[in-house]
Amino acid sequence: MVIAPDRFDAVVFDLDGVVTDTARVHFAAWKQLFDAYLTEVDAEDGAPFTHGEYLRFVDGRPRIDGVEVFLESRGIRLSRGEPSDPVDAGTAWALANRKNHFFLENLAANGVEVFPDAIELLDAVRRAGMKTAVVTASRNRAEVLEVAGIAGHFDAHVDGLDCARLGLPGKPDPASFLEAARRLGVTASRAVVIEDALAGCEAASRGGFGLVIGIDRRGSGEHLRSSGADVVVGDLSSVEIVT
Repeated sequence: MVIAPDRFDAVVFDLDGVVTDTARVHFAAWKQLFDAYLTEVDAEDGAPFTHGEYLRFVDGRPRIDGVEVFLESRGIRLSRGEPSDPVDAGTAWALANRKNHFFLENLAANGVEVFPDAIELLDAVRRAGMKTAVVTASRNRAEVLEVAGIAGHFDAHVDGLDCARLGLPGKPDPASFLEAARRLGVTASRAVVIEDALAGCEAASRGGFGLVIGIDRRGSGEHLRSSGADVVVGDLSSVEIVT
C-alpha cells in the first residue's frame, strides 16, 4: 500500500486501536460496565456483553451513543440525562460516566502501549512533508497521548471534547474527520484516513476522503471493507510513503 505526497497532503489517524493499544482497555471497561448493569437490572436477555457487540455497537462511537445503541439492541431504553450525571443516577450518561471511570482506572494502573508500526508510519508521513491529525470519539485523547508520549506527533486533533463543544455528531457521521481536515487546511479528497473501527471507516467514506485504509488488528477485515475501507491491511508496516 503506497501513499504518495503528490497525491495526498495529510494523513488522519484514529487513536484507539490504530496508534495506541487502548481498544482492548476500552473493551474491558465496556464489558465491566455492561455485564454488571445487565445483572443489576435483571435484563431478560442477560447474556454477557461480547467483543462482537463491542465492534458492532460501541467501537468508534461517542461514549453516550455506545451506551444507547447497545442497550437498544437488548431492548433497554434509558433517559439520556446530562453529561454531569453521577455514576449512580440511572441515566445513559450515568452509565457512560461509569464506563469512563473504569477506563481511567485501568489507564492509570497499566499505562498505554503504542503500536510501533503506527509510530514508524507517522514519522515517515512527517518526513515526507505531509500533515497529520488524530480523530477520536474519546474525551481522554489528551491524557492518552500524554501517557503514551506522542502528543507532538500530530499537527491537529479532534476528540470527543471538541465534538461536544462544536456540536459535531460522532462517527459514523463524517463531521469529526471533516473538522480535522479543516484544521489542517486540506480538502478531504487529498487526505488519507486510517481506521480500525467500522463506524470510522463508514464516516471517512461518507466524508469523501481520498483514501480510507482499514487496519485489521482484530479479524474484522471483511466488515471494514463493507463499511467503507478502500483497502485493508494487517498492520501499518505494509503502508509505504513513496516520494
